[in-house]
Amino acid sequence: MKYAVIKTGGKQYKVTEGDIIEIDRLPQEKGKVTFSDVLLLVADGAVKIGEPTVTGEKVEGMLLENIKGEKIRVSKYKSKVRYRRSVGFRAFLSKVQIDKIGSTTSKKEPAAKKK
Repeated sequence: MKYAVIKTGGKQYKVTEGDIIEIDRLPQEKGKVTFSDVLLLVADGAVKIGEPTVTGEKVEGMLLENIKGEKIRVSKYKSKVRYRRSVGFRAFLSKVQIDKIGSTTSKKEPAAKKK
C-alpha cells in the first residue's frame, strides 16, 4: 500500500492514489495541482520520514471544483444579562483527486566512467 502525508493550508492530510479530499480553497479554478510538502511517504514497505519534508518527493492531483462547506452555527450566551449572539460560517473548500504519489526526479542510469 502506497500512501503519503501532505501539508497544505496549515493542515496535514493522509492521502492514497485515487482519494478525493476536501482542502482549503486553492487560488486556481481547475487543473493540475502539485503538493511538494510531503511529510511522510510509505511505498512497498519502505518508510521515508521528512525532516521536515521528504526531499525529491511530490504528490500530484487534479482540482475538480471549488465548493462551499457545510454551514457551522456558532452561538454566544451570557446568563442573566440577556446576551445572545448567533453567527453562521461556511468554509471555502477545494475538491482534489490524488492522481500520483511519487518522486520529482526520474531515475537515471549511472553514467559510464571515463578512463
